[in-house]
Amino acid sequence: MNEPAVQPASDTKAGAFLGDPVTLRWFGTALIGSLGLIVGGYLLGDGLLRAKEADRSVTVRGLAERDVVANLATWTISYSATSPSLTQAQAKMRSDTQAIRDFFSELGFPQDALQPTGANVSSYTNEGITQFTVRQRMALRSDDIERAQKAVAQQFDLVNRGVFLEEGSSMAYSFTRLNDIKPEMVAEATRDARASAEQFAQDSGAGVGEIKNATQGYFSIEARDGDSGGWGVSDTPYKKVRVVTTVNFALD
Repeated sequence: MNEPAVQPASDTKAGAFLGDPVTLRWFGTALIGSLGLIVGGYLLGDGLLRAKEADRSVTVRGLAERDVVANLATWTISYSATSPSLTQAQAKMRSDTQAIRDFFSELGFPQDALQPTGANVSSYTNEGITQFTVRQRMALRSDDIERAQKAVAQQFDLVNRGVFLEEGSSMAYSFTRLNDIKPEMVAEATRDARASAEQFAQDSGAGVGEIKNATQGYFSIEARDGDSGGWGVSDTPYKKVRVVTTVNFALD
C-alpha cells in the first residue's frame, strides 16, 4: 500500500505563507505601489521635458510710428482792459470783443466757432486812484486746421486793432482720431516684433511659433519735429503717433 508523499516542511510553510490573505494583500499593495512609482516617474520625466520645451520662448518689442495731422484746433484768447472808470473799462472790453469777432469772421470762421468762456473784474488803488481791470476769455474751436493756422499767423492784427492780448493766448492743435488708426498700428508693431523674433531665432537655430502673450503698450502723440514731449508739442498741427508692443513668441 502506497503511503502519501510527505512534503518538506519548508514547502508547507511557504505555501501557507503565500496563501495567507494578509500576505496577498501586502504583495498586491506593494505591486500597485511599484507600478505607481514607475508610471509617476515616467510622467514626471515627460512633464519636465514638455515644460522645458514649453519654456523655449523669446520676448521682443515691436515699434510702430505714424505721422498725422491734427484734426482739432483750439485757441483760448485772453484779453483785458484797464481804466480808472469801470464803465470805460467795460466799454473797451465790448469794443475788443467785437474786434475779435470781426477778425475771425473776416477769416471765414462761423460765428459759433468762437464762444466766451469767462470774465472777471479786479481793482487796485495806487496813490488814491482806483484802477479797474476787466478780463475776458474767448475760445475758438475748429476742425479747419488750415484756417486756424492762418488765424495764428495774423494774430497781431488783433493787436493793431487795439486788443491787449494777455500771456497764454495761443493755439493748441490736437489729434483726436487715435482709435481710427490704433488697430493698424498695433498690427504693424506686432509684425515688427515678429521680425525681431525671427532674427533672434535664426541666430540661435530655432523657429518662431505662436504668440504666447503680448502687451500693447502706451500710445504717445508727440510733435513731429523738435523735442518730443517738450516745447512745441501742442502748437504744431504735425504730430507723430508712436506705440511700442511687447510680445512673447514660442520658439520651435
